[in-house]
Amino acid sequence: MTGNKVRHLGELALPGAGIGATAGVAAGALAVLAGQPIGWALATGLGLGLPLVLLGGGFGLLLGSGIASPGVFAPAALYWFIGFPVARVVHEMLVGLMVVGRPALPPDLPGFLAYQAIVSLGFAIGFSWLHERIAPGWLRRIRHSNPAADRLYAFYLQHAEAQWKARESRRRARAAGRGNGRPALFRAKGEL
Repeated sequence: MTGNKVRHLGELALPGAGIGATAGVAAGALAVLAGQPIGWALATGLGLGLPLVLLGGGFGLLLGSGIASPGVFAPAALYWFIGFPVARVVHEMLVGLMVVGRPALPPDLPGFLAYQAIVSLGFAIGFSWLHERIAPGWLRRIRHSNPAADRLYAFYLQHAEAQWKARESRRRARAAGRGNGRPALFRAKGEL
């Protein structure tokens, strides 16, 4: 793989990886707020942040390659339905390794994975929402030197234009439904 190709892939992965890193920092901050020692909180932030950085970046690569489509929630939900429980198992193992000195799996692994799969839906919603707000601006900046980013940005742009046209169409329909400004009860019989 050439240097440009690696750089282009890294650029596509950056927004999702940044969201994963932010989630790791938030987990560490929540551990501190919950009264955990600083070492434990750092282990939590790093242990959860690292797999979420990799998985978040991977999702950006799926979007860039066309395997997943932006603006469609089902691929993100499926991705995180599998990825989030994996990230949480890695998190548990890394925290055990960093805090106790040996990795440890949760005692009831099937129950733990099932619960994490349920929680993954909420994470997928938040991740998708953030990614849809961060990625287009980033892609706009890099689109001239990254062909995959240019294609993905064009998709976002078309989606935004379609949303704007639909909103304007609804606005015009509402305005036309109001008639000449009089409430429906006071319009002439032929105007209804």
